[in-house]
Amino acid sequence: MKLKESLNVTQKKNIYYVLDDNGKIIKYKPWLGDIFSCLYDRIMEKSIFPKKFKGSIVKHFNILKEEYQDIHGINLLEIATGSGFSSELISNDNSYTGTDISSGLLSQAVRKFRNSNFRDTEFYVATASDLPFNNSYFDVVICDLSLNFFGEIHTFIKEIKRVMKNESVFYCSVPVPEKKDSKVTIHGNLYSESELEDYFTKNNFIFTPSPEENGALLYFNARLQSSD
Repeated sequence: MKLKESLNVTQKKNIYYVLDDNGKIIKYKPWLGDIFSCLYDRIMEKSIFPKKFKGSIVKHFNILKEEYQDIHGINLLEIATGSGFSSELISNDNSYTGTDISSGLLSQAVRKFRNSNFRDTEFYVATASDLPFNNSYFDVVICDLSLNFFGEIHTFIKEIKRVMKNESVFYCSVPVPEKKDSKVTIHGNLYSESELEDYFTKNNFIFTPSPEENGALLYFNARLQSSD
């Protein structure tokens, strides 16, 4: 069973919303606001990557596609799905679950995953620190360019650890302070590679950084060790 017991959700236009104790939809405040979600892809391509990250969005997609190339036929969770870029990067034989706090972005993701011929997808408006899923459900968790926006990193790591199976893998790309241009401001909480390694290692993950270089971005994976 994917969802937590006794959790109430409602579905609208292929997106699931979590309900509070009074039966009302729990809402969040997206980065751009849902009304501007249609501009997300253009902002990433024309502003964030060249100006903030000093990197290449094409190289970014190629790096991720190579990282994900051996992921097939499993339960995969994406934290902060955004507009659905990953539909072009992961195999459509996976059972895909996407989360984001923006229903506007998820609406775009629904279309992209449908166009990429995914047959098993579910999309949830949910925060990264309080996922609506059961323990030990997912084989792989991915998070692209969003970790710095999640607030308390300890809470986030414990939450993904909760929903991951033993020996499952977390894949992440995130800007880090030691790689960014000192003249550029990148919003959110930036953690160095050594800090990230320390946080994940303390939570029983094996942290493995990628040697790939792309501006301010760090690519890494963290495998959850067996608790036996």
